[in-house]
Amino acid sequence: MILDRRALIGTGLSASAWAAGGLMLAAAPTVARAAPLPAVPGDMTLGSPKAKVQVVEYASLSCTHCAHWNNDVFPLLKARYIDTGKVRYVFREFLTPPIEFAAAGYLLARRVGADRYFQVTDAIFKQQTAIFESEDLWGGLLKIGKSFGLTEEQFTAALGDKVALEALNARVAKAAERDQIESTPTFFVDGQRLVGGQPIEAFAAAIDKAAANKTTKG
Repeated sequence: MILDRRALIGTGLSASAWAAGGLMLAAAPTVARAAPLPAVPGDMTLGSPKAKVQVVEYASLSCTHCAHWNNDVFPLLKARYIDTGKVRYVFREFLTPPIEFAAAGYLLARRVGADRYFQVTDAIFKQQTAIFESEDLWGGLLKIGKSFGLTEEQFTAALGDKVALEALNARVAKAAERDQIESTPTFFVDGQRLVGGQPIEAFAAAIDKAAANKTTKG
C-alpha cells in the first residue's frame, strides 16, 4: 500500500463506510495470561517502567470506538493510574477501515516524533468525526501535521515513507497472529483480555485484581 492524496481521497467514504472503522469483529475469548505481555518493537509507552501493572491497548486511529474511549475514558485512566505510577501503559497500532486513514495517522505521529506521538494520536482521535464527515482525509491530517510544525512537503514525505509503512504492516500482522487481535479497541491488563471500549470501572477492577495478585505472590 502506498499512501498518497489519491489513496486518502479515493476511499469512497460515506457515513456508512467510515462507520466501519469501529466495526467489532467476532470477539476473541477472554484468556488470562500468567504475566504481562512481553515488549515488542514499535511499542509506544506512558508511565513508569517500574509500575506494578501493565495495560496494553490495541487501537486503530480510524476506529470510532477507539476514539470514544480515548476521549472519554483514557483521561481518567491516565490521571488515576498512569500519572500516579501504578500502571505502565503500552499502545500498539492496529488498522481498521478506512485503513489508509489509520495508517497515515500512525506514519504522521511517528514522523512528528516519539516525544509527541501521543499528542498527535490524541489530536487525530479528537478530530476523527469532523475529518470523516468532511471526507477530506488528506486535508484533515495535513492540518494536524502542520499544527505540529510539519510543512506540507514533510507531511507528504511521511505518508510516502515505504519503509515506515512496511514496518507498520509487519507490526499489525504479528499482533493479529500473536495476540489474536480481531477487533479494536482490545486491552490486556497484565494479560487479562478486555474487548471493546470498557468504562473506567472495568479497568479499575482489573487493575486492582492484578495488583493484588502481585502483592500476594510477592
